[in-house]
Amino acid sequence: MKHIGWISLASWLLTWALGFMGLGRYLNEAIEGVDRSMIPILPSALFIISLLASIMLSILWARQPAADLTEQPGRRKFLLGWAAVTGGVIGAAAATVSRFSGWASTTVPALGAQVTTTDPNPHESWKNSHIRQLRPLGSTGFMVSDISAGSSLFTSHPEPVEFIASVLDRGVNYIDTSPDYAGTRAETVIGKAIAGRDRGGLFLATKWCTTAGHIRQGESVETYLAALEGSLERLGTDYVDLVHIHSCDSVDRLLDPNVHEAFEIAKSQGKARFMGVSTHTPNLEEVANAAINSKKFDVMMLAYHHGAWKNQVDIIDRAAAAGMGVVAMKTLKGAKHRGMVEFREEADSYSQAAFKWVLANPSVSCLVISFSNTQHIDEYLYASGKPLDKSDIAVLDKYNEQIAGTHCFAHCGECLSSCPEAVPINDILRHRMYFENYGDQKQAIELYAAIGKNADTCATCASPCLDACPEGIPIRKRLLGAHQKLSLG
Repeated sequence: MKHIGWISLASWLLTWALGFMGLGRYLNEAIEGVDRSMIPILPSALFIISLLASIMLSILWARQPAADLTEQPGRRKFLLGWAAVTGGVIGAAAATVSRFSGWASTTVPALGAQVTTTDPNPHESWKNSHIRQLRPLGSTGFMVSDISAGSSLFTSHPEPVEFIASVLDRGVNYIDTSPDYAGTRAETVIGKAIAGRDRGGLFLATKWCTTAGHIRQGESVETYLAALEGSLERLGTDYVDLVHIHSCDSVDRLLDPNVHEAFEIAKSQGKARFMGVSTHTPNLEEVANAAINSKKFDVMMLAYHHGAWKNQVDIIDRAAAAGMGVVAMKTLKGAKHRGMVEFREEADSYSQAAFKWVLANPSVSCLVISFSNTQHIDEYLYASGKPLDKSDIAVLDKYNEQIAGTHCFAHCGECLSSCPEAVPINDILRHRMYFENYGDQKQAIELYAAIGKNADTCATCASPCLDACPEGIPIRKRLLGAHQKLSLG
């Protein structure tokens, strides 16, 4: 084939494009939480076919005689061919990963590892805390409790129905849930907890989701409406106050005409009152700005804490000025104070400080936090209606200082190629986090023991990983510390 070299190059260019638009897009939507049964697999299949074809074309090109190569032409052409294959595969992998790399480089570092913990030093003054402040939820006309209830974790409580009822008894009147929380159990538990209560006194928010994940853009109006009907049945109510496009990472899904048509139908039938969007994704800023500009949304729920996305305050102010209610989530920034010995003196005030920082912004309507332990009711609600003061700022500043360079937020794996011993750096740092922050020492030690190559090799290593972490973690030091804590020896 006379032009096989050019054909091979064209094939690789197509493969790279399919890596980004095919497999890369599939993985990005899967990470976003879209119901995988709704994500087309044809583009990913075409990527695999194109990749194999490109490799075969490169091999055929390498095996052709090369009259212009006078010195060892066969060997040189062979090496050039395998270089082409290697470069092509690397390019395809880079194109694929670039499609969803924002989750590791933007979202995870901004949020930290979201783990809601219980303070080890509860105060007597927290007992019987209750909601002290209600705030307007944009232009909805509803006054919501400044601290409100998420539902992704409360089903872990041994008595979840009674537990969420106790939260409501303390004045919380906004409940955030979703069909895919705890395998539909969250909505079912909420339905039992609100049975017999004044429905008009509660603001109930759910998501346009199936039980397996978010509804993908382009799905039929009937698919959206069927998902809402499932939520209503599990919640035991005739209507929900708000339906979010959940964890939205693309303007296409945000503005899908079918979801907006479905909402208008549900609204006309009295099954949903308001439309919302939630986002804590790499494209948070783009999605949030598009939502404001579209004028189609009544409420926006954003990941928001001290030190999150840089333009968030402006976005929140714009949303509030447009009459949108703003709900903050992911407010505890990892809740790592539990495992930080250096932070013990202030640990009993961290959650309240973090909440007060969020609520100090008058454009925020409320924050949503997942209650999972009985103590959380006293601990979290103690911050309701209280102003942010200098001591709170000092606590938050110290928290930021203490977590800097110590926690593998992203678990992105960017450091792995720097290790000549192929030590699974990100896994070891995660197991250390289980030990120090989650309080699950047994699991951490068991997981570390199961690793093929542990961190003992770091003791005699020249540390080529020293500057490999994008978050500035001193890898060798942290790994040696992990080995000391987690090693059974």
